[in-house]
Amino acid sequence: MGYRHTLGGESYHFRDIKTLLAVASPLRSGDQLAGLAAQSDAQRMAARYALADVPLRSFVETDLVPYEEDEVTRLIVDTHDHTAFAPIAHMTVGEFRDWLLSHQADTPSLARIAPGITPEMAAAVSKLMRNQDLMSVARKVRVVTKFRNTIGLSGCLSSRLQPNHPTDDLKGIAASTLDGLLYGMGDAVIGINPATDSVANGLALLDMLDHARQLYNIPTQTCVLTHVTNTLEIMNRGGAVDLVFQSVAGTQKANEGFGVNLAILREAHQAALALGRGTVGQNVMYFETGQGAALSAGAHHGIDQQTVEARAYAVARAFDPLLVNTVVGFIGPEYLYDGKQVIRAGLEDHFCAKLMGVPMGCDACYTNHAEVDQDDMDNLMTLLGVAGITFLIGVPGADDIMLNYQSLSFHDILTLRHALGAKPAPEFAAWLERMGLYDPHANQMRPLELGQTPLAKLVSAA
Repeated sequence: MGYRHTLGGESYHFRDIKTLLAVASPLRSGDQLAGLAAQSDAQRMAARYALADVPLRSFVETDLVPYEEDEVTRLIVDTHDHTAFAPIAHMTVGEFRDWLLSHQADTPSLARIAPGITPEMAAAVSKLMRNQDLMSVARKVRVVTKFRNTIGLSGCLSSRLQPNHPTDDLKGIAASTLDGLLYGMGDAVIGINPATDSVANGLALLDMLDHARQLYNIPTQTCVLTHVTNTLEIMNRGGAVDLVFQSVAGTQKANEGFGVNLAILREAHQAALALGRGTVGQNVMYFETGQGAALSAGAHHGIDQQTVEARAYAVARAFDPLLVNTVVGFIGPEYLYDGKQVIRAGLEDHFCAKLMGVPMGCDACYTNHAEVDQDDMDNLMTLLGVAGITFLIGVPGADDIMLNYQSLSFHDILTLRHALGAKPAPEFAAWLERMGLYDPHANQMRPLELGQTPLAKLVSAA
């Protein structure tokens, strides 16, 4: 069939919808590496004009990866909610963009259509949007999830406290956890990336975190970000599993590279639900994604990296997760070269996930060999905060000494909360107040010395 558009007297042809999506994408190094990027700014704009005229129904009728070959495609097709799609089924991509930016697309309307939006629709409309458009629409979307507290409420900004340690030293992790709690971090999750990814180590880390959580009755959830098969074995051994974590991607082949498939995720989901550890809800899954994951595994099937990333949100959506986040700059400059590309990717990921009804957070991060610096992370953090991000990840000093990358610090996220007037999850905020750490009326952490709080004993809990 193909698609055409004439711009400046020159006719541009795009052989299929997969090519059109790729050429319409904002410039990024990953698409250049894959040979999918536009060859000129004029070609990119022509592709966007052509994409604007594509009916949304085309994405229901066209599989970017063959249905017979890919279980993610089958998931997208088989779970598509045609009733939810009906109110927008008559629209083109351009008309959908205009509607999303109108007053008609309010919070309840966006919630109703979310199950009818496929990843490819979300990716397509994002390519027609400026950064402020992505922020304006995403801010209207609220995805609320619950386990031991309530995440995603209007006026709230949650955080993952990430106390990683290069040798998984329990006292070092406890010290970092205490540091984060004193800044009001950890309402989304206290989550450790283990340096040694084993069942035995996961059990030890979870036992320490759960002991501290119970000792101080902290209304949050803990997680060791080990492979899902390890988590299954930890649950079999009676470990203190709140959330099941797994990195996921947008194709079956890419997920196989992570050593996972939908059947394993279903098994883990059911096992975690059976534990019944949540007190206010039972959203028990935690997923991480990131642009470039499928391409780095040679599993992108010729799809541009932002569109294949959006397909990962269909995987996440199927399991009703508590948390999902994009680790936006972690893979490196081969996929997102500089600060401008990282910022754009973070806003795209947040927009697409929220549009699909996924509770999206972000690790605003970069590797030291990328053309990115901490000012770029300040900018991305602030833009995401204005856009209504569900949660952000914080590490001590913004420097993860185990994973060797740069992220946000605890005080960065605290500063953003103050600037936006955003609060922690309500149950967690109430706990901070009871512990003498938080003034809810001023929405500020109290300037306490370590010895003035009972949390001073946390390090000894290890």
